[in-house]
Formats: sequence, C-alpha cells, structure tokens
Amino acid sequence: MPDTAFAILCSMNAQGQIGPGPGEEDATVEDVTKGPGKTTPKIEKVCDEAWIGSQNAAETNNIQSSHLWETTSDCDFTLVLDCCDLFVSNVEEVDLTTASVMSSLHMEVASDSSGVTPVDQEAAFIHKLLSMPSSLGRQKHKLFLLCSQAPGPQDGSALQFHRDRWSLQVRKKGISSPQQFPRAVRICYETSPTGGSVRWTKDQDNRVCVYTAGSPINNRALFPCQEPPVAMSTWQATVRAPSECVVLMSGEEQAVPIEDGDTLFSVWSYYVTMPMPASTFTLAVGHWSQVTAEIPEDLERSMRDRINCGKIPKPRPGFTAWTDVGLLSGLGSSSSEVVKGSLFQTGSGGQTTRSDSAFCYSSLEDEGLSVTDYSGIVDDGISCSHGDYPCRFAERAARSQRVIPHRVFTPVCLMQKAQIGVLKMLPRCLAAAHAVLGVHPFSRLDVLIVPAGFSSLGMASPHMIFLSQSVLCSGSEENGLSLCGSRMCHEIAHSWFGLVIGARDWTEEWISEGFATYLEDIIWAKAQQLSLQETADQSDLKALLRWRRLSDELQNSEEELQILRPNTENTGLVSESGSSTVKHALNPDKTFMQVHYLKGYFLFRFLASQVGEQQFIDFFRLFVKKYHGHLILSQDFLRMLLITFPDMEREGLTLSAIYADWLDRPGIPKWLYERSAVWSQTRLVEEVKAEVVKWTLLSQSHQGKSRKRKRMEPKVNYRELMSEQLVLLLELLLEELELSVATLRSLQRTYNLQNQDTEVKHRWCELVVKHSYTQAYRDVENFLVHDQAMGVYLNKWTNQHVEWWRRWSCDTRGYRRR
Repeated sequence: MPDTAFAILCSMNAQGQIGPGPGEEDATVEDVTKGPGKTTPKIEKVCDEAWIGSQNAAETNNIQSSHLWETTSDCDFTLVLDCCDLFVSNVEEVDLTTASVMSSLHMEVASDSSGVTPVDQEAAFIHKLLSMPSSLGRQKHKLFLLCSQAPGPQDGSALQFHRDRWSLQVRKKGISSPQQFPRAVRICYETSPTGGSVRWTKDQDNRVCVYTAGSPINNRALFPCQEPPVAMSTWQATVRAPSECVVLMSGEEQAVPIEDGDTLFSVWSYYVTMPMPASTFTLAVGHWSQVTAEIPEDLERSMRDRINCGKIPKPRPGFTAWTDVGLLSGLGSSSSEVVKGSLFQTGSGGQTTRSDSAFCYSSLEDEGLSVTDYSGIVDDGISCSHGDYPCRFAERAARSQRVIPHRVFTPVCLMQKAQIGVLKMLPRCLAAAHAVLGVHPFSRLDVLIVPAGFSSLGMASPHMIFLSQSVLCSGSEENGLSLCGSRMCHEIAHSWFGLVIGARDWTEEWISEGFATYLEDIIWAKAQQLSLQETADQSDLKALLRWRRLSDELQNSEEELQILRPNTENTGLVSESGSSTVKHALNPDKTFMQVHYLKGYFLFRFLASQVGEQQFIDFFRLFVKKYHGHLILSQDFLRMLLITFPDMEREGLTLSAIYADWLDRPGIPKWLYERSAVWSQTRLVEEVKAEVVKWTLLSQSHQGKSRKRKRMEPKVNYRELMSEQLVLLLELLLEELELSVATLRSLQRTYNLQNQDTEVKHRWCELVVKHSYTQAYRDVENFLVHDQAMGVYLNKWTNQHVEWWRRWSCDTRGYRRR
C-alpha cells in the first residue's frame, strides 16, 4: 500500500506458555503471554486438555468473526496478512491519541495539523513517530512500547477479520481506502503446537524447549506478517518465560532478564532497528547454558551425570593451536583487547555466568594476516543509500572491530564439545570474515546448539546462528574441526549475503546460498592460516566433492528444480495487489536439494576464474558497501560486475550469456564439465586415489579365502588423510561392487570412522548399508538418531535398501527402531 504505514501490535499466546511476537511494517509490538481470561503455566506443563479448550474458544471466536465478516462489503478496504496455523481471537484498532505519556509528540503533531480530522491527526502522529531519526533510537523504542500499551477503541468495537489457511484478512466496516484504515492494529492470537514455524521439543538434556524451525512457510505460524521480502520491518519483542529458561532472539543488544514480580517468570526484551524481512526473525527459549572458557565445577558434574549425548572428545597432543593463547596469534597481536561482561542470573537455581564471557577481541589493530588483508581497497566515497537506521558501515569504530561480541549456548551435556568446537574457533572465524568482507553488519552474535531434530547443519539470522550438534567434533582427531569451522564460516558469511543484503525474489535463493558456500572456503582457509598453495589445494578438493554431489543430484531430480532463476525475465515482479508466487516453494523434493548452494557456488568459481580470485573478493567488498541494507536480484550483482570488469563483456561474457548458461537452464554448463576434470587430477585427490587402490587390492586378496581359515592381513602403510580426503575415499569405495567384511573392518579401524565428523560418518554408513556389514549397524543407528541434520542426503539410500529402511521409523523425538 503506497504512502500508508501501519503499526501492528501482536499479543500472542504460544501454547499458553511463552509469548514472542514481532510487528510488521515498521511496527511496534507487545508480546504478552496472558490474553483475555488466559493463564500462563510453567513451560514443563504441556497440557493437551488446556490446548484443546483454548483451541475451541478460538474456533468459537472465528465463527463469530465470520458472521461479522459477512456484514462487511467487498468494497471495503482489506488488510491482508500472511499467516498459517494461528488461532486469532481478536483484532482491534488501537487509539494512540490517548497515550498521555506521549503528550509532547501529540502537541507537536496537533500544532502542525489544526483543523484536520482525528483520523488524519493519528496518521500524522504515526508518520512523525516512524520518521524519528535513528539518533533518537532509544526514545523511539520507548514510544513504540508505549504504543503497544495503548487502549483499544472507546466504544469497545472490534475490527472484522477472516482467517483462511494462508492469510488473515481485516476490514473496518464502511472504510474503503487505505488512507482511512486504522493506522495501528492489535492482533490477539495463539500459536499451534504443531505449527510449521516453531518446534516444541526436548533438548539433548531432555528439557523442554521451543525454537523457530526455519520451515518453508517461514514465520507465518509464529505471527501474522507480510511475507514478501520487500515488506521489511523493524521489531520489538518482550518475552515472558520461566525464570530458569534463557530466551535468545534476533536483537541488537544483549537482553538482561527482569524478574516479573512473582519470581517464577522473567521478562526478556529485544529489538531490531534495521528493517528486515519477517522471515529473518528468530527465537529460541530453553534451558540453555552459556559456554565459557572454563567450565564451572557444578556444570562439569552435571555433564558427567548426563547420558545419551555421546562421548566427549579428548584433545590430542598438539591441539594447543586452538587454545586461547594461540587463538588469534596468527591473526593479530598477542595483546588483543578482551571485553569483559557483567554477571547475570540464568536461572532460579543460582547458576551465574558471565553474560558475555566470550565477548572477546573487540579490537585487533595489528593483525598480521597470512593472506592479503583487503581492508584498504574499498572506495570510501560510496555512501549508504538505504533508509535511516543505525548502520555499522557508517561507524568508524566498527571498521576496526575484527571480532564482534559473541556468546555460545548449548545443553549441558554438549558443553565441552561446544567449547572445543565452537567457542575456541568462533573468534578466529569472525576475524577472518572481517579480513575478507570488511565491517561486520551486526553488532553482536549468539550461537546456539539446537536440538537433535533440527533439519539443517546451520541457520543464520540477525545477531544469531543456530548450529546442529552434528557439526561438533565427535572424536579426538583435530580434523574433526574442519566441518564445524567451515559451517560457522558459511553461516557468518550470511550476515553479508542473505541478511544485510537479501534476495528480492524468493526463487533466487542461490544468491545468498551460493555466496555463502563460495565464501566459506575463503574465510575458513584464512581462519586456518593456510598458505596460498594449501588454500588452492583445499579449495580444489572441496570443489571436486561438490561437483560429485551436484552431478549426482542433477541426475536424480526434475529439470524444473535445477533452474536457479525459475521465473526468468519475470523475476522480481509482483502483481498489482503486491502478491507474488513462489515457484516450487512447498515441493517436498526441493527440501532435499542442494542445487541452489552448489550451482550458485560454481557460478562464482567461474566468475572468479575470469577476473582473478583476489579481484573478485575486492569486488565483493565494493558490492557490499553499495548494496547493504537492500534487497537485490541476480542482475544487480552481475551488471555491477560487468561494469567493474569491462573486459569480460568484450570477451563475449554478457549478462544474457550468464543467464543462459547458469541461471535459466537446467543441467551443467560446459565450463564446469571441463573444470571438474582438472580438479580430479590435483595433488590431494591423487593421494586419495592411491589409497583407493590399496583398499581395493586388500579386498580382492580376501576373495575366495575360507572364513574358517585363520589368515594374516598384509601389512600396508595407509596415508593419514584429512576429513575431506576421507569423504572422497569413501565415496570412491562406494563405487566398488564388492568390499569384503575384513576390508570394511580394517577400514573402520584404520580411520576410526565412527568418531570422524558427520560428513565422513555419512559415507561410512552408506558403505555399511550397501554391503550389509552388520557389525557396524550400530553406527548407522547412532547416525540416524544423533545426526538428523544430515537428512537432506539420506533420501537416496532408500532406492537400494528399502527393506532395510522399513525397520526404522521417525517420530517427533527422533528415529527409533520398530
């Protein structure tokens, strides 16, 4: 709706327990857990009868609303909000003019608008409120909060609303234009326990928790919103939760919980001033513990008492390269400044931790990076072109902040794994990302190890990253850090590409995922302090693994799902009503596809090969400086690239040629076929091929020998392989028709496969299933239970082992054997 602003106040009751909820369209928010006539029991008490009762009450309200809806006219203006699986009990207009505490702002508006109607005066008031400059941010937040507490209409009348499967429609009888429609609306509703946007489950300590699941319907089942990315908004939220819980949310400042009178509950407040799409809002409430450099004795005892969380890895000799002393020694001065945090109470049991104990290294002025630091190449003449909000790209202090304040939260039983695998590497990854891309777009970062049922290895949101337990090191090998480090670098890269710069059309998800996949290798190589040759070798090995995965996926998927720009020339277009269709959005096959990650990654590899990798990274920084705070289409990036490097177009690489080869057609471009042959002959790959020969010869030597006859295995010197090499070794062995039981047993023992990272274990489990190696079925069972985030790769197993899979089933608590 042009030139029209609405403030939407959401009052939410989530299963009668915890109440988050953001606003839309530069909205204000009141998040309360008690709606009219409702109570708020403890989080542990999930009462089905209470839910059924509240659901019935909500349905009754919906029936009554439907009758009122029929009294309105199709000529009346309709406010349409996206929602799904929400039970709306009331929608009412909010009278902001009665908020006496905002009298000064009212007087200012009144003096400028004498003789106008109350409707116009309220519109002027909201316009004045939304137009307040970012320099008055704290005052603006306070006013938004006061707006959320404003009363409803004096005559007690409610707005008419109608809810269908995918939307909430609101009307005011007799109002036919958006200019006359109420400027502030309060919506009271409840979420569903089975709603697709949030997941109520138990964490690895068997404690109840809830978190936003990052589902295909985004946050529609969490709050009414306007889903198209262009409907960006700020948000404020006040979440009331049991005092023993920790509430984490997308927010610019670390929330300090305030006791809510009866001491059984605490109130947490968060806000975001950068307008963001509603889909980026993230929330997690649970009994998380903060990971510190030294684990408190009471938590260490608790860890020993926990079961079913796997073994804690013991660092091998030489692991000190990742200790606090050496953590940033390669990236900077040993006198790096550490920002200490205040103490806060995380629960009623008296557990106290430093709120930002790992808020470390706010300034790394003298970093001696092993690879070129690109910080000085960007043209400072490019200024911010987005709307008014406190932008870190404009802050001089932010430019030198290599590592932003950060914290890590986890269930108690995973504390030590998270300490080794995440807390110690996170500052290094953040510093490396800054060296590559420049200013961190967000001022702080929380990382949470989410429950085992999380369907991805990681998910990035403003100020927050969800990580699967599958990325944590499960063995004693230092190589186990590779998956964790590269995944963190991937999610950190999304701060630049996916969040502060987003896709204007949902079908172009390759923009964010392709960027992040390409950048994760560059950032992780820098974090490891690799030489140029080591970086190239590692990059080529990963490229070959991705090529094999993409090639396999394209052979087993519909052609329509292989196109990165399915709307072609209509990409980014919307109807007159503002609606748009997301092609294949709910196609279940798309959930298991990686093409937008992989084909997007290879497009960037191709472009880098045309201009040079360092020049390509330099261009990324220029692009970020120009487009931060904006939503983009693929053409925005490609056009700026071709303008910056005019030789590309002179040599025949035009925008239409890139569309035709990479974005608008299925299949694999010619360049990728040719390049994959080169990757297959690199040093690290040749080392793996040599090991494959050893293992196939060993298996052949076992054929025809009697099982009853004792035999000596030939002594073979096997090369020590890095994690990615192990993945390739197992993939190549999967191509063998037969492998003897003795070979599989020796393979498992030689590389300690059950304790390698998740990518390695995945290929090992494929070998186990393919060759019916019953002695390692327990490894497969553990993989299915503890590594559910790898589900995106498991669908291809069923083609060859349907009967084996029928012995397993999956419910909301994980995989179990029948």
